[in-house]
Amino acid sequence: MRRLNRKKTLNLMKELDAFPKVPESYVETSASGGTVSLIAFTTIAFLTIMEFTVYRDTWMKYEYEVDKDFTSKLRINIDITVAMRCQYVGADVLDLAETMVASADGLIYEPVVFDLSPQQREWQRMLQLIQSRLQEEHSLQDVIFKSAFKSASTALPPREDNSLESPDACRIHGHLYVNKVAGNFHITVGKAIPHPRGHAHLAALVSHESYNFSHRIDHLSFGELIPGIINPLDGTEKIASDHNQMFQYFITVVPTKLHTYKISAETHQFSVTERERVINHAAGSHGVSGIFMKYDISSLMVTVTEEHMPFWQFLVRLCGIIGGIFSTTGILHGFGRFVAEVIFCRFRLGSYRPPSDPLPDGHTSNHLPLTTDNSTH
Repeated sequence: MRRLNRKKTLNLMKELDAFPKVPESYVETSASGGTVSLIAFTTIAFLTIMEFTVYRDTWMKYEYEVDKDFTSKLRINIDITVAMRCQYVGADVLDLAETMVASADGLIYEPVVFDLSPQQREWQRMLQLIQSRLQEEHSLQDVIFKSAFKSASTALPPREDNSLESPDACRIHGHLYVNKVAGNFHITVGKAIPHPRGHAHLAALVSHESYNFSHRIDHLSFGELIPGIINPLDGTEKIASDHNQMFQYFITVVPTKLHTYKISAETHQFSVTERERVINHAAGSHGVSGIFMKYDISSLMVTVTEEHMPFWQFLVRLCGIIGGIFSTTGILHGFGRFVAEVIFCRFRLGSYRPPSDPLPDGHTSNHLPLTTDNSTH
């Protein structure tokens, strides 16, 4: 009884077989079929390699939400060289809450030579070239995000030559913590002093002839310092054409959370608009000579996440490629054989001529003889 049930089950499974086997004696091979098969296998191998390359690659996903963190401090990373002596300049931050952050809270004043060495000039030229490419190809920013902490540092390399020139500039570098509100970071003449109505700078003792706000921004960023990230103002150099000149940078800071397979950090991106003008009170151009960076904090936060194709999706796409190529080449091969057979059959019918009977006068007759009832007996 069990054998009978097992036999019925096997017969039922055979009837449900969607892949019937054809005996090899019924299979006919051809040169055209072999050629199509070779093309199909080559195409499958090529597309499989391409699909595996796509599977290994990653992409950046951008999501936007309202920034609800308004109590934390904002870190400003600064590395700026001004073509004036350190005792003549002062840097500080004043925000909309009338809170002043003095440079003594985290900035270092270092006397240096303003002109760069050949190696440093080459570094600056390369950084400016990258900045120009980033403005044209925005997708390169994804590559920079993915290479964070892996690429070389973007900091200005130290001088390779021991210059005997006396320092004629001041390098202001370090970081400050400010309130997460709009503010103004500026470098101007004289050291900053507190004032009941804000703040002031001791500029009376500095001669106007010594004013020179030519400057180079080696690095300026907001938030956590991430090696390998290139910011919009990195490598910027401005040469003043007049002693009384104002340089303004209007910055919009966007809080950013970066999550890649290498790092997870909270930093800030920013966009900037530049403006410069000569201070001439007689001509109506009022203001204070110096470098002013007015920043504003965006209310939106960007979350940048590195994503990868799931393995199951890779398998589905791979099966689709293999099945699609086999089906398509089978259809094309069958259609090609059908067309070839039609053309060859017509050619054979056109080349066939029935035999003709000669007539007594030398002519030929192409007509078949008529049959009668008597001739059939």
